Amino acid sequence: MTGARRTPPGRAGRLRLRHSLDVAERGADLLEQKLRILRSEHQRLLRAEEAAARAWRDQLTEADRWLLRGLLLGGEQALDSAAAGIGPAEVTVHWTTSMGVRHPATVSTSVPSRPPTAAAPTNTALVHAEAAYGRALRAAAEYAATHAAAELVGTEVISTRHRARALRRHWIPRLREALDRSDLALEQAEHEDSVRRRWARKDTDIHP
Repeated sequence: MTGARRTPPGRAGRLRLRHSLDVAERGADLLEQKLRILRSEHQRLLRAEEAAARAWRDQLTEADRWLLRGLLLGGEQALDSAAAGIGPAEVTVHWTTSMGVRHPATVSTSVPSRPPTAAAPTNTALVHAEAAYGRALRAAAEYAATHAAAELVGTEVISTRHRARALRRHWIPRLREALDRSDLALEQAEHEDSVRRRWARKDTDIHP
C-alpha cells in the first residue's frame, strides 16, 4: 500500500484516500462487468470450437474413406497423377476485437480448381476424395480459428479475473483500512483541537 503510506495527513489526505477508493471500486465493478461478458463469449467460442472439431473429424474421415477406395481402385500412381498440377489452397483469417481482445472471427478458404492441363482422376472415388478433402480443409480452418479465438479470450478471462480479485481482496481492503485510520486520526485531531480551544477560553476567562 505505497499510495496509502505516502498520503498526507489531514483532510487533504482523507480526500485523496476517498478518491482512490472510489476509483478502485469503480475499476473493480468495470472489470467484473467485463469478466461476465468475456465469460459468456468464451463459453460461446468453446461450443463453436467443439462443433468445429467434430465437423473437421467427420469431413476428414469421409475424405480418408474416399481416398482409400480410390487407392484400392487405381493405386498410388492414380493418386499421384490426380494430384499433379494442383496448386496450394489459401486460407485467410479475418480478425475482430471483443472487449479489448483481438482474435480470429471467421476464415475464408480458397481451394484451387483443377487446371485444364491437369489429368483428371482415373476413378470416381478419387473425384469424391478431392471434393471431400476440400471440405475437410475448410472445416480445419474453421476449427483452427475458433480454437485460437477461444484460447485468446480464455487468457483474457483469467487475466481479468486476477485483476478484479486483486482489487477486491487486496487493494480495496487496504484503502478502506487506510481511510478508517485517516478518519480516526482526523477525529482525534479535531477532538484535541477542541480541547485546546476550550482550555484557551478558560485561561482567557481566568486571566483577562
